[in-house]
This record gives sequence, structure tokens and C-alpha cells, in this order.
Amino acid sequence: MTIDKAVLAIAGSFILISLLLAHFHSVNWLWFTAFVGTNLLQSAFTGFCPMAMILKKIGIKPGSAF
Repeated sequence: MTIDKAVLAIAGSFILISLLLAHFHSVNWLWFTAFVGTNLLQSAFTGFCPMAMILKKIGIKPGSAF
């Protein structure tokens, strides 16, 4: 799995988990959903992704998702 695919999988998982937590626990979990979405959006424009940096440090190979 490449960094790009891992970032997409992790972001999607975080969004789904936070939506479930917002539904069953507290609406305030939607702030986490907004945080993940904001990071994805800024990453699309700037190319800077904190999650990609973390994954690179732990040894996930770089590459393109498409």
C-alpha cells in the first residue's frame, strides 16, 4: 500500500468513525469530521499532508494512488 492510498483509507475511516460517534455518543464528534475534511482540502491545494509525513516516517512506501 502506498502513502497516498493509506492517507485516503485512514481519512475515510476517521470520517466514518466520527460520524458513528456523533450519532451514538455526542454531536461534538462532528468537529473531528470537519478537521479531517479541512486537512484533506488544504492538502489538495498545498500538497502538505501531516498524515503522509507520519506514514513516511514509519516506513510506508511513497507512490501515486492512481
